[in-house]
Amino acid sequence: MKRLIAAVAMASGALIVFSTSVLAGTLVVVSGPSPYGTCSTNAGTTPGTNFPNAEVEPQVSVNPRNTDNIITSFQQDRWSNGGAHGIQVGFSSNGGKTWGETTQPFSVCEQPNPILDPFTGAPYERASDPWVSIGADGTAYSVALLATNTSVGGAGNNDTGVAVVTSTDGGKSWGNARLIKADQGTSPVFEFTRFFNDKESVTADPVLAGTAYVVWDRTESPGASPDSVLKARAFAGPTWFSKTTDGGLHWSAARPIFDPGTQRQTIGNEIVVDPRSGVLYDFFDLFTSSGPKPLGDHVGVIKSLDGGATWSGVTVVANEQDLTDVDPNTGQALRTGEGLPSAAIDPATGQLYVTWTDARFTGGQFNQVVISTSTDGGATWSAPAVVSTSTTRPSFTPTVAVNSAGTVGVTFYDLRNLAAGNTTTLPTDYWLKTSPAGGASFGNEQHVAGSFNMLAAPNAGGFFLGDYQALATAGTVFHPLFVRTNCSDLSCTTNRTDVVTGAF
Repeated sequence: MKRLIAAVAMASGALIVFSTSVLAGTLVVVSGPSPYGTCSTNAGTTPGTNFPNAEVEPQVSVNPRNTDNIITSFQQDRWSNGGAHGIQVGFSSNGGKTWGETTQPFSVCEQPNPILDPFTGAPYERASDPWVSIGADGTAYSVALLATNTSVGGAGNNDTGVAVVTSTDGGKSWGNARLIKADQGTSPVFEFTRFFNDKESVTADPVLAGTAYVVWDRTESPGASPDSVLKARAFAGPTWFSKTTDGGLHWSAARPIFDPGTQRQTIGNEIVVDPRSGVLYDFFDLFTSSGPKPLGDHVGVIKSLDGGATWSGVTVVANEQDLTDVDPNTGQALRTGEGLPSAAIDPATGQLYVTWTDARFTGGQFNQVVISTSTDGGATWSAPAVVSTSTTRPSFTPTVAVNSAGTVGVTFYDLRNLAAGNTTTLPTDYWLKTSPAGGASFGNEQHVAGSFNMLAAPNAGGFFLGDYQALATAGTVFHPLFVRTNCSDLSCTTNRTDVVTGAF
């Protein structure tokens, strides 16, 4: 196994600057036209359908040294069978009122000097699963999953890697590219491969300058990856980890930090850091299909008291009783990241929060958004409680954050405005609900966006806006970043989606 591969030196992509004014509570479009219109990734050998100008799956971070500086990363030009042409970055220097946009050197479309697949010597073809985090000194870290996907035999059949780039100018330019893990594919079918890296995230330490942590799952699969055959039994999926202490110049040798065992895996790993003590908490969806723990999905957490050198065993927050989301009127699949948790910490008190989708309170009929919290460092957790509002339609893709006053915010989509018998559109809305510190009562609801037609979204194993969305805070202000579609019917195939934001 290759422990650490230094890839490309300094690189920065084409810079696009555009602006839109925004008032508090109104929305501004972050994403612009795709810069990859002329990019061709091995035409004739790459399977799947590409959706030009389709942006999905954003993440966001606010600069702690300058809260007017906000950076988001997202997939640009999504493919139907996984990944995108590249990862775009939006950056703002005025609290989200106006935005610029630039590329990162992750894939072949993101010239110049994209990261090379060490097994082919050529650039990776696709990038996915973007995540961004800004550290105590203002250094921004952006991580992505890279993949080479061909439909023919030979080199490059589904190689995957985890790569990081950094920015020290507020997101305007990116370099210092490092490939911290790479595996060679073994199958011409996307994700049917011996080793598959997936769902990585990066968290910059809120106190230690130059320090950041990357976690992901690496499935070891004699059969199929669970991303392709959901919850397939012939696999294992340990959590992997790497760390930098010098601003991303060097990363520690990638290594597993939690191995759930045979026919078990983690997915959706996300670290939150207690700034008071330096304790790291890694949250994930833990799936077990054998062994002593109850079978099925669980929200799990492990923690480290020494900066990631050693880790505890898993604590199960709760079992997940989630369903695959569908259009209630047609049964068409929606890909909403069900089962993936979102976690946050109150930096003043250390209280932990984790949210996910669950059908326990609907008799297994449809998913709602639920939350659990811990006040004792993750040792014990409250019983899951419903956050979302609708009691008749699915709610999905939640994100949680805590502002400087301790107010807990949760954003999510729901289908409450879908009328019975409507089979031609899928009206979807985005919401923010807040609770005073402690998370005991989510009575305050704000309508963020919608209704928009989710049937206009790219179809990637279901109509797809992203397995996750984003929520950041600046003082007491919540900044949701999320994807919406752009038309009421299916006519806007050239610009299906955009990333949008606001201040609430």
